[in-house]
Amino acid sequence: MDVSSAVEAILFAAGDSVPVGRLSLVLHTDDSEIMNIAQELARKYESEQRGIRLLILDDKLQLCSAPEYAPFIIKTLEQRKPPMLSKPALETLAIVAYFQPVTRAYIDQVRGVDSAYTVSVLIERGLIEPCGKLEVPGRPSVFRTTDVFLRTMGISRLSELPKLPDMTNGEGMAKLQSAIDELQNASNGQMSISEITGDGIKE
Repeated sequence: MDVSSAVEAILFAAGDSVPVGRLSLVLHTDDSEIMNIAQELARKYESEQRGIRLLILDDKLQLCSAPEYAPFIIKTLEQRKPPMLSKPALETLAIVAYFQPVTRAYIDQVRGVDSAYTVSVLIERGLIEPCGKLEVPGRPSVFRTTDVFLRTMGISRLSELPKLPDMTNGEGMAKLQSAIDELQNASNGQMSISEITGDGIKE
């Protein structure tokens, strides 16, 4: 059995991200070999200007369409491009990205306004998700970013986000705003924040 071909087949069939550990278990190998295969496939797809790309999302892998072909995919599948995220949604997304896992109350405290709607928008877009409950009275949900967020930002792990400035000297919100601007610029340079979801096809 060719392990590289098996990895390619599994990722194609999955249509979503697959944990490296799951692949190594099924294919009777180790995580390092799977990662080496993934990196080689990723280089191959890009150097040959193929219509697909292999994304390494922390400890998961996913096949997706090459971003330069997104306009043709949209026209062919007649999918309407969702609107860009609003400034409040970007603020909320930045807070979750940099301070996760966080409660909605924490987001409200940092932003100074109710964030119920923007949190629901980000969940609907698949950019954040509930990841448990805080062990305090009322047991509020806590949220984190998702693989869709990593894909949208064009990064493999959260450590690749623009560095958040020191927020201990009373200028926290202004510095967070600067980080939000960097976050928005990074997403514009890689992929639209309003990616196409479904069937493994991403803009």
